[in-house]
Amino acid sequence: MNEEQFDRFYATSFSPLVGQIYVMCGSMAEAQDCVQEAFIRAWDHRAKLDPTNSHGWVRTVAYRLAVSRWRKAVRAFRQPDRALEPVKDLEPDPTNLAIASALEQLPMQQRRAIVLHHLADLTVNQVAAEMGAPSGTVKSWLVRGRETLARLLSDLEAHHA
Repeated sequence: MNEEQFDRFYATSFSPLVGQIYVMCGSMAEAQDCVQEAFIRAWDHRAKLDPTNSHGWVRTVAYRLAVSRWRKAVRAFRQPDRALEPVKDLEPDPTNLAIASALEQLPMQQRRAIVLHHLADLTVNQVAAEMGAPSGTVKSWLVRGRETLARLLSDLEAHHA
């Protein structure tokens, strides 16, 4: 990928990728930082990037950065004796959309599969390849995730009605 192609890739991909990572991690600032860092790393590897999977490469790097930052944040809130206590200060901003709030209640694998399939428009096989899981497992995550989302969102709607 040459510089001009990379510039076009960045211009057309940054916002959608930030949206996808935001829904996965629940923080817009973290999503923007992680996607930006992933693009910096992609720039360094642009000569080797596969143009057919450059979105997947950047998304995977950004996701891994977000997970790594989250783990560091959790460790920072632990007592010096490393006791595992619930971390209350990592709650999402109350301005998050209802769908992001519902997605946060899903197990990480289900959330990631739903974001990749429904927001990133990847096929089940592409999601499986990106997540390193069998297609059948991804289908199961999608079904369970959608069922849980439907229940959570209908509960939310019932409370606001």
